[in-house]
Amino acid sequence: MRKICLTLPTNRACAETISAVLEEAAYAAEHFDVEVHLLILDSSDEPALTEHAKVAHESPTVPNVIVHHLGEAEQREFLQRVIHHAGVAKPELVLELMLPSDLSYGACTNRAFLIGAALGCESIHRRDSDILYQVVNDAPVFPIHHELMSIGKRASDAVDGVDETTLDPNHAHKPVTMVGSSFVGEMSVDIGEMYRLDRDAYYDVVSLWAPGHWSDERKRELVDESFRGAGSEAFTHDHSTLTIVDPMRVDMSNIAFHQVQEWVPLPPATDTIGSDYFLIHLVHDAALPGVLHNRHLVNFYTPERRTGPGFIAYQMRFVKFFLSMLYFNFVYDRMAEAGESLLDDRDQVRIPAITEFVRESTLLDRAENIQRLDTIDRSYRKLGGKYAEFADIVASRRERLLDEAQQDNNDFALLIEAWAPMIHASRTTQLQRQPG
Repeated sequence: MRKICLTLPTNRACAETISAVLEEAAYAAEHFDVEVHLLILDSSDEPALTEHAKVAHESPTVPNVIVHHLGEAEQREFLQRVIHHAGVAKPELVLELMLPSDLSYGACTNRAFLIGAALGCESIHRRDSDILYQVVNDAPVFPIHHELMSIGKRASDAVDGVDETTLDPNHAHKPVTMVGSSFVGEMSVDIGEMYRLDRDAYYDVVSLWAPGHWSDERKRELVDESFRGAGSEAFTHDHSTLTIVDPMRVDMSNIAFHQVQEWVPLPPATDTIGSDYFLIHLVHDAALPGVLHNRHLVNFYTPERRTGPGFIAYQMRFVKFFLSMLYFNFVYDRMAEAGESLLDDRDQVRIPAITEFVRESTLLDRAENIQRLDTIDRSYRKLGGKYAEFADIVASRRERLLDEAQQDNNDFALLIEAWAPMIHASRTTQLQRQPG
């Protein structure tokens, strides 16, 4: 019986989502020959942490489902032992990159990758705290169904479990490395109000995640499909495709990885949306097989985003995302150019190549990012009100933001170099320290 890790990182109250993911874990154990380790990585405040622990520990016992609810203290203790055993350079910095004091989408998922290795899990299946499942005929539509039909299988063996195949036969010997889908409901980024207030400002801002040299037409196409997932496409019947998965068609709240998460970590940048999407691009550019299915999750917004401090915090993550794209667009272009040469003769990622691309990116001229900040300043002031007030905050942090975007990729390169020893150490490190 193989072990899998179904993980839910959270920093907010989400008892309803935890209960729903518990149901998905039970579904997986009932319908597939797997031992499911449900891993809740909890950075919530004390009231929410206590509520989540109660939901996790008082859930009905289900055969082959093991629930792990870890607060930050337990996570830190595990990481300290792994980092010590791995003998990495700059251990204190690596610990900070793995468990920063500020929010990091990549770091929370990296912790799941290491703990999944410690638990002996062959695949990682990630959900988010601001999602729910579609319901058809009073039954939730669980993505893990398609994930377990294919993840880890040789692509040629996964054909019978999908509805369609567009994969080049040259890739049939490789394992299915990623299975994913998207979301319906509200946009993945909370910018609907910006769209309603001023379409031109919305276009100018959202187009900033494209490389600066792209044509206006190409940027317009990107803006039109950005952050919208599957729109309002309600689930009616299953459809899955064995393919090289387009990164624009999947979301990190609805994803499963095999092997690749043990080769390369996610960028550990703090307060930066989109920092957890790197592996989706790597899988695509290295021509590793995947499955795209249509069991989309339902995305919703949590109330704190609409508060004054919540608005500022979220918009800052949005700005930092645009600044990160100077570096990631470069890396993605280099990976796309390298293609299958990113893989060695065992179809494993050549890690030094990825490290080299990331380090090269940190040498880029900042002029494009300066232009991004100019556009953000102009567009947000045009929107007025709280957006103009936010523009003042960005202006006051301008140089710091530029420095942070560059340093984030230096930190990412360091973590890539430390990753293999940390994965190896995790495999021999017990999740809970034993007494005595």
